[in-house]
Amino acid sequence: MSAVHQVAERIQSLEPSATIAMSQKSRELRDQGIDVINLSIGEPDFKTPEHICEAAKEAIDAGFHSYTPVPGIPELRKAIADKFKRDNNIDWKPENIVVSTGAKHSLANALQVMVNPGEEVIIFAPYWVSYSEMVKLAGGVPVILKGSFENGFKVTPEQLEEAITDKTKVIMFSSPSNPTGAVFSKAELTAIAEVVEKHEHVHVLADEIYEYINFMEEGHFSIGSIDAIKDRVITVNGMAKGFAMTGWRIGYIGAAEWIVKGITKLQGQVTSGTNHIAQRASVVAWDDMTASETMKRAYLVRRALVVDGLKSIPGFKVNVPDGAFYAFPDISEFFGKSDGETTIENSGDFSMYLLMKAHVATVAGASFGAPNCIRISTAASDESLEEAIERIKKACAELK
Repeated sequence: MSAVHQVAERIQSLEPSATIAMSQKSRELRDQGIDVINLSIGEPDFKTPEHICEAAKEAIDAGFHSYTPVPGIPELRKAIADKFKRDNNIDWKPENIVVSTGAKHSLANALQVMVNPGEEVIIFAPYWVSYSEMVKLAGGVPVILKGSFENGFKVTPEQLEEAITDKTKVIMFSSPSNPTGAVFSKAELTAIAEVVEKHEHVHVLADEIYEYINFMEEGHFSIGSIDAIKDRVITVNGMAKGFAMTGWRIGYIGAAEWIVKGITKLQGQVTSGTNHIAQRASVVAWDDMTASETMKRAYLVRRALVVDGLKSIPGFKVNVPDGAFYAFPDISEFFGKSDGETTIENSGDFSMYLLMKAHVATVAGASFGAPNCIRISTAASDESLEEAIERIKKACAELK
């Protein structure tokens, strides 16, 4: 029997992460001495703010080297509860918080606790690549609901109403969105909440990891702040994007106590409490938001640089993202074109063409539920982004 047949079926059925795979391919080319501009990974290119790093050093010196309570240290759970109240108008107590090893872990925990085999999870598309695979791993059935390019990739309340069935257990989305940068307004989320309110068996898993990278004038709005469905909303967030703390691996959820107890029970058997030093450092993160605001301003400049640059390339259709640090252009006009050696049949071909021809790494949209698009990260220096646009423009000019 070959080794692959010894792997459990639930693992064999999972798709590998497209973002991680493209980043790995970029590293391989770099190792060969090729100058690759990697715009495939969703990671801030800034350093973690100094006050957070100092808190980590102090925690090390103070001897915080032990295991932690499974749902997180009390100080961090309180800080998160205060943050929910202050920033999101969600009145959770520390008992309503679970800290996990990154927001990805938080999402996976929530789905494992909420979804029974055969139950449906409605995923707003385009979606982050891991959503559908997490649902499958929980035994659920992903139901993909596509937002149109013309509506800024946002699903409408009417679409949601039509998609809900007796088997629907959770609806799942991110705002600001990875990969599109779309942001649901207060009015849009209120209309979605009105649909959810009518279906008492339906819960919401709201991924708000890009909360602090929101360019909307009205600011960020959390669907969990709507009283009518508050107890059915699991709000997921973390330290990675807004504080440039990807490697620190701190995510968290705010939810009704029965959900928190379920997640704590699961986490106690899988990972237990997360990194003690990283938790201690995270306690002080919200004490000084200066660095986060500086990063947001930089991302706004980069958005203009990339979106304007892509719009200047014939064949690209681009929305202006309202948040996060991505552009998500429709590149379907290149399908069927060739440079004489490579023919572009789909977004995967196009993304690979850019990597091999222009040495710019992007991610094909198929893995995000949008096969006509590619994702381009703007989390890179202005100089790198300007060079990437020029390389892309030159490579696309050869496609006829």
